Amino acid sequence: MKLFAKTFFLTVLIALSVSARAADGSSLKPPAGVKVAVVMFEDLQCPSCAINYPRVWATANEHHVPVLLRDFPLGPSHPWSFEAAIWARFFDAKSEKLGNDFRAYLFRNQPSIYPGNLQQWVQKFADDNHVALPFVSDPQGKLKAKVVADHDFGVKIGVSSTPTIFVVSNTESREVTKPDELSQVIEDVQKKAGPDRPVKGTTATGRKKKKS
Repeated sequence: MKLFAKTFFLTVLIALSVSARAADGSSLKPPAGVKVAVVMFEDLQCPSCAINYPRVWATANEHHVPVLLRDFPLGPSHPWSFEAAIWARFFDAKSEKLGNDFRAYLFRNQPSIYPGNLQQWVQKFADDNHVALPFVSDPQGKLKAKVVADHDFGVKIGVSSTPTIFVVSNTESREVTKPDELSQVIEDVQKKAGPDRPVKGTTATGRKKKKS
């Protein structure tokens, strides 16, 4: 665990070292069958993310585009964000909506959360939503691997802070540096991309529904 933490924090320092240049979102694409999507790199302990999370969803829903979330915990300055991201992935596995609701719940309560009581907030959310928590959140490390993969990918493309927001199509990617401009950027990218042709059986966020 110490080696992992050391490696993780090193990647954070690398990210900070490239903060002077803009992130390159050219490798980001919308889900199959969708022309335009919003991609948001977030940290669950980031105050700016807490403010913008509901705004991003409201704007995306208004324009009928999916939101694709990427984990980007910022390391030592945000000591509970990494563990929270793992729990978010746990709730994602129950349902996409539950995972997104969990993130919104943590953002709403962010000022009251600290490393010593994070588990209590996780337990309360689980109880309120009738979800049984395992004794260990991620016994095989699969959820942690997903969080690390998102973070490492963010570092690779130059993400250095949160939230980092892109509006992407199959032909372009535009970083939204001012959240108030998100609506206009979505409209501009939609005009160029043309109307969607939804794939049957996909959810509002572009992921395929599981067969029952």
